[in-house]
Formats: sequence, C-alpha cells, structure tokens
Amino acid sequence: MPFEAGDRVLVSPRYLAGAGDRLADAIGPLIHLFGWPYEHERASGRIHVDSPDGSIFVSFDPGHPNGQWWTIAHHEPWWEAKFTQQTPIEAIAAVTQTLPQLLGDDRHIERIPLTSTPLAQIADLSHWTREGATFTSPDGHCHLKHIPGEETPWRFRHRVRGGFDTHWYAAFTQDTPERLVAQFFTQLATTTPVERAFGDVPRLVRNLDDALITPVRAAAVNPHVHHAAARLERAVRRR
Repeated sequence: MPFEAGDRVLVSPRYLAGAGDRLADAIGPLIHLFGWPYEHERASGRIHVDSPDGSIFVSFDPGHPNGQWWTIAHHEPWWEAKFTQQTPIEAIAAVTQTLPQLLGDDRHIERIPLTSTPLAQIADLSHWTREGATFTSPDGHCHLKHIPGEETPWRFRHRVRGGFDTHWYAAFTQDTPERLVAQFFTQLATTTPVERAFGDVPRLVRNLDDALITPVRAAAVNPHVHHAAARLERAVRRR
C-alpha cells in the first residue's frame, strides 16, 4: 500500500530503517532516570552528557563534519564508541542506557536488561553468516567485522547499493566492554521491527525487496502482529 511521508510504519530488518526520530531515547534515561548532568547548545543541537563520576561521556553532535553524530567515551581505561547519522537509534540507546550499570548503578535494572550472549551466538540466533572475521546479515547489507588486537576491533558497516542515505557506520575501540558491543548487536539484529515515519525511511529502502514496511495505524490487528504475519507470508511466498 502507498504511504504518505508522515505515516507511522513498522520496518524490518532494523538496520535498514535509518536513524529514526526518537533521539531522546539514547539520552533521556541518563538524564531523567539516573540524574547525569548535561549541557545542551540550542543553536547547534549539540548535547553533552557526563556520568556523575566524570568517567564516561555521551555526545550528540548533528553538525559533526564527518557525520559522526554520536560518541561515547570512557577515560580509564580509555575506549570509545562512535556512530554515524543513520545508525538506528534503538541500537545506540541499547548501549547508552546500560552505561550506569557499567559503573555499578543498578537502579532500573529490571527495565534495562543487559545481555550476556556472546557475539557469535547473537549472529547464529539472527541467521547472520560468518566468514573469517566478518559476520554478514541474511540480506548481505550489514556487516560486523571483529578482529581482536586491532585498535578498533569491532566495526559495523551498512549500505544498500551504494546509496548514500542508507550508509551508516559504528565502531568500538579496544578495551570497550564486549557486552556493550553485544548490546548494540542484539538490538540491531533482532527481527522485531522498529517504528518510523515513512518519510524518515531511507529512499532506497522504501521499495527494497529485502525490507518489510507495514502500517501502524491502519493495521486491522496489533501492528506488530500484522507485521509478523506479513513477514511469515513473505517467507512462504519465497520458498
């Protein structure tokens, strides 16, 4: 069915959906649930959040010259995670929301689960294939390269047919706790769809056979049930 730009839709796989419009999900819990201090530059849109002990900061900078909108850094030991503009916000939020637990703050732990599943098992459960150091999504659009010992041992890349608005990149440097990388990968690889305004879905994805896009408000049943049924119907047709 045709969609208007403002229509709310469910999109899967998640890595195809673009960034989305719920940027506050990655920062809001740190500020409102855990009381992390922050600075907001209204003119530039830049937001900087620090942990109470000053050991971790989260920065959102929509004006970054290289499109690196998100940076998370830890001081001792030093490590850094960075995400470019079109990285799905749900996967970034899965990392930022668990940072307090990393520092021993277990408040709200029942609302923010921290995965203990190894990367290889996450890949297997989500039907990603592995060749050497690279895990690849079932449709071939998204890749995780894991090379232990490198300065940046975990690198995620996504692109559809060279389309600029589909490209995003995420990287985690040496000494990043692997469970944070697993948090990101778990949210990225799950088959559960994410909600977007149709106009925010990358243009090249909107008519892509590998993407499933279903309505939120026009669904006859629960939108997620409708999406799951559509995914099953598609799988049956492709046999």
